[in-house]
Amino acid sequence: MRHFLLLISFAPIISIAQPSDSWDAEKIEVKQGDNQNTILSAEMIYDQGWDELAQPIFWKQIMQLSSDSCLVNIGSTREIIEKTSLATWNSQTKAEKASFRDSIKKLHGLPQDAHVYVTSGKSDFYKFQVVYPSISEGVAAFERFEVDPWYAQAILLIESPGQLKKSRAGAYGPFQLMPAVARAQGLTVNRYTDERKDFERSAYGASRLIHRVCIPEAKRILNARNLAFDENDLWFRLFVLHVYHAGAGNVSAVIAKINPSEGGQSLIRSMWVNSAAQFGNNSQNYTQLALASQLILDEMVHENYDYILRCSVD
Repeated sequence: MRHFLLLISFAPIISIAQPSDSWDAEKIEVKQGDNQNTILSAEMIYDQGWDELAQPIFWKQIMQLSSDSCLVNIGSTREIIEKTSLATWNSQTKAEKASFRDSIKKLHGLPQDAHVYVTSGKSDFYKFQVVYPSISEGVAAFERFEVDPWYAQAILLIESPGQLKKSRAGAYGPFQLMPAVARAQGLTVNRYTDERKDFERSAYGASRLIHRVCIPEAKRILNARNLAFDENDLWFRLFVLHVYHAGAGNVSAVIAKINPSEGGQSLIRSMWVNSAAQFGNNSQNYTQLALASQLILDEMVHENYDYILRCSVD
């Protein structure tokens, strides 16, 4: 006799789709009524232990922390010293702040030039519930343009999530393309028309940039040092994101400083604590944010959407 076990919830359905033949990325189909969204699984992050690293753990907290709070942390390790209100921190004089930082360095045996940061919460910027519906659209667009859709999901979660704002540097649109970069990838950007604000055109420009510039440059940098890689490796994808954000020249400079003998997670972690040329703090943080945001998305889905589990037993 065959028995069917059916667990039904009034919450949306999650089902696992087969990964693409070209890209090692498991899809999760999230359905609610007639609405269906596709996101990519964070399983690889968990399997390889990226979720246990201090940096993604730190940024997960910052992304979900209100802007009136802040975390005092050691820059090189992102070890959290304490949580305080931003008003309390700002009420101190410059001398008091310096004295506080010096006391932390002394207590933790840090060199005098070590960075002790006071990082404010950014939940007002990282509006994951708002950006969530556009992820499926981005994944589908990148697949149409024959580019690994993992990059679409990662970039949408980091860059102006749920917002359409122009950065101080001039980047704009859901994929935060600079004007010259957008034009180079075939978009119209002038005083009359800015195609960066159109999701489909912005996705086209970003996917083209990754395919034609970022991935080839990442390969060139790694090949120059005989570092083995696979394009489906998570660390390689993170490396490509660094090229997307900082530019190949700045990534080349920091790799020259690190002088690695192998790739992998150890190389990415070294990039998090080294600077060179214009590869500074913001560049170091970029893939930490990518990992943290993917983990938040994964938790958000699995906490708010139940499975329908159907299994058969002979």
